[in-house]
Order: sequence, then structure tokens, then C-alpha cells
Amino acid sequence: MSGYLPAAVSGFLLGASLIIAIGAQNAFILRQGLLRRHVFVLCLICALADAALIAAGIAGLGTVVAAFPRLIVAVTGGGAAFLAVYAFMAFRRALHPGSLKAAKAGKTDLRAAVLTCLAFTFLNPHVYLDTVVLLGSLSARYPSAARAAFGGGAVAASFAWFFALGYGARLLQPLFARPAAWRVLDIVIGLVMAAVATRLALALTDS
Repeated sequence: MSGYLPAAVSGFLLGASLIIAIGAQNAFILRQGLLRRHVFVLCLICALADAALIAAGIAGLGTVVAAFPRLIVAVTGGGAAFLAVYAFMAFRRALHPGSLKAAKAGKTDLRAAVLTCLAFTFLNPHVYLDTVVLLGSLSARYPSAARAAFGGGAVAASFAWFFALGYGARLLQPLFARPAAWRVLDIVIGLVMAAVATRLALALTDS
């Protein structure tokens, strides 16, 4: 039992270091959290997706993914296009910002929100490199039981982060009662999406 706890802590810290970053998926969850729209479902999808990919990596799928670079290229191309479109939408929203009350007035379909969340999750090639390849490779340092503890720690970090981000966003709602705050948020989101899309596109030209 004593060997499992260090492995779990190591997995938690490494998983957190990979997840906690300003990225497209996190920006999307932050915005949905501010609007209080489908927060539980979207956070659960992100966390479960990470859990499935981490489990796959620990099970050995990382070596399979690394052996098929064309798969990563396909995901990279799709991700770059999707993020470019979403960046355009964010910049367009920034031109006509609304207050939190006005934003809540518009209804967002759960199906559309789920599909967008899935696109942010699975059209990001880095999620495969981080969860399947990197965490899967590092877990190989441990014996089988401790390897599961390592993966469990990484999964716990994912659940903790996404639910903290989604539900913690409401603490910022007084600030986002002003249209100017939404303009700044959407500009930041647009810049993040555009930067990630550009980086992915450049990766395609280098491959």
C-alpha cells in the first residue's frame, strides 16, 4: 500500500501540470461556467474523456498511437480548422458584447454544447500526446498495481480541475455583469483559439 500512494500523488501532480493551462478546452469550460449552462455535463465529459485516454495510455495504447503518425496529422488538421472557426466566432462576439443577463437570455442547446465540447476534447492532438503517450509511457516505470494508482491520480486531477473551473467560474459573475468584461473574455478566448490553431497549422507544415 505504501508504494501506491507515491505513485498516485505523482500521477495527480503530473496530470494537473498537463491539464491546468490556458487552452481551448479550458476557455470553453470557463465561459460555460460563467453562463451556468450545462456545467455538470460538460465538466463530466471532459473528465471522463481524460480518464478514458489515460486508461488507454496505461494499457499500452500509447505505443500504437506513436506508430501511426498519420492519425495525429489528421486530428491536427481537423483541430486547426475547428479552432480557427471558433476564434472567428469569439472575435465576432467581442464586437457586440452582452452582459451576463443578456448572455443568459440566449438559449444554448445541450446537444450543440456537448458536440462542441467533444470537438474541443478530441480534435486536440496534444490531448493524445499528453494523456495516452506521455502519461502512458511514464506509468511504465511502476509495477502493474502502482501503475493503476498512478493513472488514478492523473484521473483525479482531471476531475478536480474541470469541476473546479466550471463551478468556480460563478465567483467571477459580478465582474461579468458588465459588457466590457465579456468583450475582454471573448478577445482572450479568440486569441487563445487563434494561437492554438496557428500552432497546429505550423505543425502540419513541418511534418
